[in-house]
Amino acid sequence: MILQNPQRQQPHISKTAWISETAVIVGNVTIEDDVFVAPNAVIRADEAGSSIVIGSGSNVQDNVVIHAMSNSEVSIGNSTSLAHGCIVHGPCKIGKECFIGFGAVVFDCEIGDKTVILHNSTVRGVTIPSGKVVHDGSTITRQEDMKRLEDITTELTDFKRTVINANMVLLEGYKKLAGNI
Repeated sequence: MILQNPQRQQPHISKTAWISETAVIVGNVTIEDDVFVAPNAVIRADEAGSSIVIGSGSNVQDNVVIHAMSNSEVSIGNSTSLAHGCIVHGPCKIGKECFIGFGAVVFDCEIGDKTVILHNSTVRGVTIPSGKVVHDGSTITRQEDMKRLEDITTELTDFKRTVINANMVLLEGYKKLAGNI
């Protein structure tokens, strides 16, 4: 479902993106090329002054919620995976080639490129440098918490690449089914 917001702003969706018919996209949202949006995702920039941009080659998996508060922006970098059931709440900037895990919550933060936020973690009010890992179930709410973050491993880099590739295959398959390619 593609809806305008109360300010009469419509989502802008690339013709090369694939959006599930059960996804809800509202308002000042830009979805760039080759983005895959899975069933029951909700992407809302409906409050005054809010915006959301999802970069090329990214995927928004089942039951993900992305919402931008009034006068805030959510920016998702290219080739980033938002895994099942995570919440991304603006203001928030997520770099390119990141992975946000199942059930994770990110709010009022900046996440550097190639960073992994693993499952059921909470990240709020901090800046995470590029190439770091937030382990399963962690809570990161103070800048001094950065000292305990490890650098991304080759194994997690390969995992991120596998998730992106799997979702690109889905994107192409669904576009074929819809007759878009």
